[in-house]
Amino acid sequence: MIICGGDEAGRGAVIGPLVVSLVVAKKEHERKFAEIGVRDSKLLTRERREALFDRINEIALEVYIDKISAADINKAMQSNISLNELEAVRFSKLFDRVENHASILYLDSPDVVASKFGARVNIYSSKPTKVVGIPADGEKGVRYTKIVSEHKADAKYPVVSAASIIAKVVRDQEIKDLSKKLGLNVGSGYPSDQTTVDALKENVKDEALRRHVREYWGTMDTIRQTRMDSYTEG
Repeated sequence: MIICGGDEAGRGAVIGPLVVSLVVAKKEHERKFAEIGVRDSKLLTRERREALFDRINEIALEVYIDKISAADINKAMQSNISLNELEAVRFSKLFDRVENHASILYLDSPDVVASKFGARVNIYSSKPTKVVGIPADGEKGVRYTKIVSEHKADAKYPVVSAASIIAKVVRDQEIKDLSKKLGLNVGSGYPSDQTTVDALKENVKDEALRRHVREYWGTMDTIRQTRMDSYTEG
């Protein structure tokens, strides 16, 4: 039996890409993932995640990664396409590339109603799939992939935990490379990081940086308003 797990990293960031990942493995490999310490990436140190990155690639049958740039996210927002929708499209494209037939696709759902995210992936994927929890008719003789879309899936299913680690390591490297490219420490890229916020405040007109900023996030609205207020007071 072959299973697949999908997760992301960078969803709430204001700088840098949203990285989505799919890990395909044999069902029995879940035990191997657990044995080497695979768990929700948020519970691991950066050093531990990086150490597990290569081990996961060795154990898995297939690993796929996609990077949704800040520019892509901005374009989607301008077109009234939600982040959930954009993420589902990218996950479906990755899933369509999977060579092995997966009996189950586990997804860490960002949607308030967990099964709705699975339904989005089901709609966009060209493969025959059925979402657990949503009634659907099926054709006889067709090998369907069951989509299990749940909250906290990265804590429940080792294959999803593996995908979360892959996505997180790739995003961390993207941010590290971005800081080096810009000659500017952008921190983690999250609005909760003061280094990130300071980098945005002090370089808000830097076009090279702005290409990697999610312009429609509340963080940027706050920074723009703060600057406007300071000009008014001056």
